[in-house]
Amino acid sequence: MAVKSAYISKKAAKGEKGDKPNLTNSGFTTEEELYAYREMLLIRRFEEKAGQLYGMGFIGGFCHLYIGQEAVVVGMEMAQKEGDAVITSYRDHGHMLAAGMDPKGVMAELTGRKGGLSKGKGGSMHMFSKEKQFYGGHGIVGAQVPLGAGLAFANKYRGNDNVSVAYFGDGAANQGQVYETFNMASIWKLPVIFVIENNRYAMGTAATRSTAQAEHLGARGAAFGIPYEQVDGMDVRAVRDAAERAIEHCRAGEGPYILEMMTYRYRGHSMSDPAKYRSKEEVQKMREEHDPIEQVKARILTAKLATEDDLKKIDAEIRAIVTEAAEFAQNDPEPDASELYTDIYVNA
Repeated sequence: MAVKSAYISKKAAKGEKGDKPNLTNSGFTTEEELYAYREMLLIRRFEEKAGQLYGMGFIGGFCHLYIGQEAVVVGMEMAQKEGDAVITSYRDHGHMLAAGMDPKGVMAELTGRKGGLSKGKGGSMHMFSKEKQFYGGHGIVGAQVPLGAGLAFANKYRGNDNVSVAYFGDGAANQGQVYETFNMASIWKLPVIFVIENNRYAMGTAATRSTAQAEHLGARGAAFGIPYEQVDGMDVRAVRDAAERAIEHCRAGEGPYILEMMTYRYRGHSMSDPAKYRSKEEVQKMREEHDPIEQVKARILTAKLATEDDLKKIDAEIRAIVTEAAEFAQNDPEPDASELYTDIYVNA
């Protein structure tokens, strides 16, 4: 089956209401497989380019890449609807792209240009989009978790059925404010999904060396009566399926839900991290046996949902989008100095 267009929209992937799903043997429709492939590939190619720009000096400060973890955010977004809120940590570029934010705006923010999504003032770790209900990357470890519960409180107060998705890592899972948030979210039955992206390394320390029960972090929610699932975060199908269960639970007014995504980052904690605390063999084994993009590619080719040439066309389209974003981010002007005094206060 040839792909008529390299671009598969989220709407097309999910199908119109009432459509009879044309499921493949994988449990995904053809459109869903192609959509997941494209979205994860966009994140991968974007992050590769961001790493290059950092090395060339166009991106300053910190820069945390999402390479290897693409299935988590793409699978979650496939289960969400318009109006659902997202908030995450500083490893946030992939979340922005999955939310549908303009790659040019994301890349321009990384390079500190006025066309960036936070006008060049937020950089890699602090981007927002009210339009997309994306409430930021946050540089303070764990700080986004109570804010995510606050977004859920707002939805409950307004009486809508929107949910809030709050992402945080295995390192942040040891922060006290996370458990204070679990308690409040459970008491008030807030529609929030806590997504723990357990990539097994908190900065340069293996989670097994710093955290009790490091491979069952979500089980800590049991003390607050919060349901928990551990998910293969390298398999976009498993992520989407778990996300649908969690979202249904929240929309039904049953309170919060915890999803612990067992995933893996291929690069260091940030661009300044040489990642010498783990072996090359460990990383290579994950790439060869569990890469989220290669899994989808193999299923597409095996089931003959598309040809190798079709997938090459998608890759070429993605590379063109990323190249355009990089060129824009390098040539867009820097914000005027007067921007230092804007967006500080809000008229209320």
